[in-house]
Amino acid sequence: MEPWPGHWTPLGATYDVEATNFALWAPDAEQVEVCLFDEDDTETRLVLPNRTFDIWHGAVPGVRAGQRYGFRVHGPWDPGTGRRFNPAKLLTDPYARAVDGTLTAHPAVYGHVRPSMDEGGDHRVRDDRDSAPYVPKSVVVDVHPFDWRADAPPRVPWAETVLYETHVRGFTMRHPGVPEELRGTYAGLAHPAAIEYLTSLGITTVELMPVHQFVSEPDFLHRGSLNYWGYNTLAFFAPHNAYSSSGTRGQQVDEFKAMVRALHEAGLEVILDVVYNHTAEQGDGGPTLSYRGIANEAYYHVDPADRSRYLDYTGTGNTFRVAHPAVLGLVMDSLRYWVGEMHVDGFRFDLASALARSMHDVDMLGSFMTVIGQDPVLREVKLIAEPWDVGPGGYQVGEFPHLWTEWNDRYRDSVRDHWRGAAAGVRDLAFRLSGSSDLYADDRRRPYASINYVTAHDGFTMRDLVSYDRKHNEANGEQNRDGTDDNRSWNHGCEGDPATPDPALRELRLRQVKNMLTTMLLSTGVPMLLSGDELGRTQRGNNNAYCQDNEISWIDWSLADEHSELLEHVRRLLRFRRAHPVVRQRRFFEGVPVVEGGRKDIAWFAPSGAEMTEAEWHDGSLRTLGMYLNGEGIRSRGVRGEPILDESFLLYVHAGAADLEVRLPGRFWATSYEVVLDTADAGAEGRRHRPAARLRLTARSCQLLRVID
Repeated sequence: MEPWPGHWTPLGATYDVEATNFALWAPDAEQVEVCLFDEDDTETRLVLPNRTFDIWHGAVPGVRAGQRYGFRVHGPWDPGTGRRFNPAKLLTDPYARAVDGTLTAHPAVYGHVRPSMDEGGDHRVRDDRDSAPYVPKSVVVDVHPFDWRADAPPRVPWAETVLYETHVRGFTMRHPGVPEELRGTYAGLAHPAAIEYLTSLGITTVELMPVHQFVSEPDFLHRGSLNYWGYNTLAFFAPHNAYSSSGTRGQQVDEFKAMVRALHEAGLEVILDVVYNHTAEQGDGGPTLSYRGIANEAYYHVDPADRSRYLDYTGTGNTFRVAHPAVLGLVMDSLRYWVGEMHVDGFRFDLASALARSMHDVDMLGSFMTVIGQDPVLREVKLIAEPWDVGPGGYQVGEFPHLWTEWNDRYRDSVRDHWRGAAAGVRDLAFRLSGSSDLYADDRRRPYASINYVTAHDGFTMRDLVSYDRKHNEANGEQNRDGTDDNRSWNHGCEGDPATPDPALRELRLRQVKNMLTTMLLSTGVPMLLSGDELGRTQRGNNNAYCQDNEISWIDWSLADEHSELLEHVRRLLRFRRAHPVVRQRRFFEGVPVVEGGRKDIAWFAPSGAEMTEAEWHDGSLRTLGMYLNGEGIRSRGVRGEPILDESFLLYVHAGAADLEVRLPGRFWATSYEVVLDTADAGAEGRRHRPAARLRLTARSCQLLRVID
């Protein structure tokens, strides 16, 4: 099985009927072997015979799709200069389209000496034990034509988008309509029962937590835990094999495509939460699985003062060096692959500030941002930044370029603080309700640059947000030290959800959940709903359930009956949002009439019925705000330049601890008002009120009124 010369491009394993071409970029290597594994794990090592432009390559005749392989890279072991070559370690192909197997907690997976899993060892001393029995294997994939059935991306405009953050496994594991053998898989999420729920809910876009091939950290595995969330990427082109019901020798690729096709057929977009800021190899004491053993100094930011160590802007031990041309090429090739070959509709970039770092500082004019902005494929898909990392200057909310949207943690904190009664007045809340112009307008961005969320995978669920003052992460095995202590939550006087026999307390907590969901889904910007919040899902106070692959994280679908009122409330809000462009503006409000003598496009009202004064905007004790949205004041136009018209609405958000009578705005603003929604009193809906009349707001409630002209 003598390799032919092959070709240096494309990188990775490229299947052909005659031979499979293998190409690996390893600029400082002295020799590269491709290692083929039989069904009994017998290994055949073949030296790649040619080197072109720092790429080692060769074509191996007779290698078929489904063949498992890896690389062994020879070169100097010199951690002090940043080089960590170790041919005893089998390395995953950075361009692998599929991966078979899992990682085993064994000291041989480390490139350096680690006597046992209970002893850390010395990261500067090389370990020569063979890692092949303990690491996943790359798989040769036949990229054959897939039956996309005239698949077309839904291309939902940003202003109409409603994101639904979910987990492939967690969403499907307990779903009664999904066959047991499909639960936890791509096929399970593509099942008609799962899709019917998503479409009936009213969301437009599914944002999947990481589905790139990931592994659990060896130390987690050793203590009997695992990485459930998946923010620990090994291979950036491969769909995670544990989510495949059909096999892991390349079958996961077609199963993922079939899932995307099914979601698209239902009109739903698919966005991937991607982790390019770090890899599964952790810090200098972490395992050698791929990049570290191929070109350590190129793939990672190393510390110039001690090149055996890494600069850690991610909190995981390493930071992927996306500013390096070859590494940037890998990331861009991966992104284009998921759009072009897998048909996904966009990406949410974990710790995106780390990707924008050139040498050390975050640079929005750097190579990554520039290349994304110029790429004809990627600039057409949805791009969402988690706009921070843990390094100096990493907090970049409001600073990303025009094509990007951002997770807006200012929105999250403002809404949480308002409804727990901790906000200093309502001024900041008004910015959040109207699209966060203070963050995005000065750069001529649009309101949909703001991804409005109150909860996400990282933190409390909505139900836990109103049930716990403190995190309860004991089940994670870290003595409750992990997870943030800044939850901005409120247990309403009783810690814990199971400990609430008081029906009045249960009703108040449910109302508070409704209040936050109502606020979010009626705000200008792009709402993101955390999967299960519409059902009242609880994680029992765990605000960092990254390792909980069990009922703590999986959605309990029996809650759909128990909390049917909450579920219908969310569905109703999403129907309202879809029907009314006045709550999904494409331009920022200006606070002035669109036509001379008309009503303002947006107006803010104090409990007195008058527009807010400067003093009231700075009154830290104010807990009530009225927001008037003028349906005849929409500043954007339709596709043919026609005016966009809608009804007008008045929303009150009242976080005070006592009931309050407010005076409605006078006759200039309406001839009457009709209650559309009241989070405290469903019976109030449909009631009419005269202008300037008194309106009773229940303590801690929202009320939405239609303006009748």
